[in-house]
Amino acid sequence: MPRIEVNRSGEMEAFVQVVDRGGFSAAARVLGMTPSAVSKLVARLEARLAVQLVHRSTRKLQLTAEGRHFYERSVRVLADMDEAERCAAGAAPRGRVSLSVSVPFGQHVLLPLVPRLLAAHPELTLDLSLTDRVVDLMDERADIAIRWGRLADSELVARLLGQTEQVIVGTPDYLARHGTPRTPDELLRHNRLGNTYRRNVPDWPLKVDGRIVEVPIAGNVRASDGSALRTLVLHGAGLARLSVYHVQADIAAGRLVPVMEDFNPRELEPIHAVYLGRAGRLPARVRAVLDFLATEVRLPALSAQNRRAPPAAAGRLA
Repeated sequence: MPRIEVNRSGEMEAFVQVVDRGGFSAAARVLGMTPSAVSKLVARLEARLAVQLVHRSTRKLQLTAEGRHFYERSVRVLADMDEAERCAAGAAPRGRVSLSVSVPFGQHVLLPLVPRLLAAHPELTLDLSLTDRVVDLMDERADIAIRWGRLADSELVARLLGQTEQVIVGTPDYLARHGTPRTPDELLRHNRLGNTYRRNVPDWPLKVDGRIVEVPIAGNVRASDGSALRTLVLHGAGLARLSVYHVQADIAAGRLVPVMEDFNPRELEPIHAVYLGRAGRLPARVRAVLDFLATEVRLPALSAQNRRAPPAAAGRLA
């Protein structure tokens, strides 16, 4: 029966497997050991560190605060060890890469690129989480997160993927029923839909006579993510301010119409891939995904023709 080597890395691997598999028996099956042998390895590790890493019970295994910190670092140490061996052998990037991305970016930009990414790196496995919640990479065990807008100071390292404009849009049917706003005062009479996520911006900036004027979001519906807002707008609930890459196809097809373009400040919002650690010490699996995204992500600009498109005849969403 195969056994892992009983040393510091072996103790660490046993501990990580116990956490990942949720118990000693499941970890033992993966490691080719008995549950008692795995338990002894973890106990030996705890004795050497002089801390308790896990609370043991008949129902479930629970990490202590020290155990959680040790687990996070152990995962990275083991990945680095595996990476060092693979680099020495000249092997291709391999392993699991976890990405956390916003719902609109995931649906409109990332997901269409996934087949090409996996074709270029067939030994990679991706875990994709689409959420507009700003996640903690350590808590979520994410290797890469895609962040929209200006970044707050943090320990994260960022790689710019591109920049995007924002545009206020509504359906031809909505504009036929409520009128097309052509001034900030007219915009105030419309249902201005907003969002509920943490990085919510409470106002829409407009450029009036060379200065920025903030129009408050004051609609009767708010949504948790940009894709939900887009759907609400497509069904005539009101107007929303969304990223160009998110709605460009809808505008080109006539499903949505840009409004207030004479007052659009044309602010470019950056989109970054953020990650923990330094670029020179990244596992090849993570670096391969970052390099692919930096090369392949394309954020379109709104064409002049679509930017000036007049409201079409009234018609409902099919």
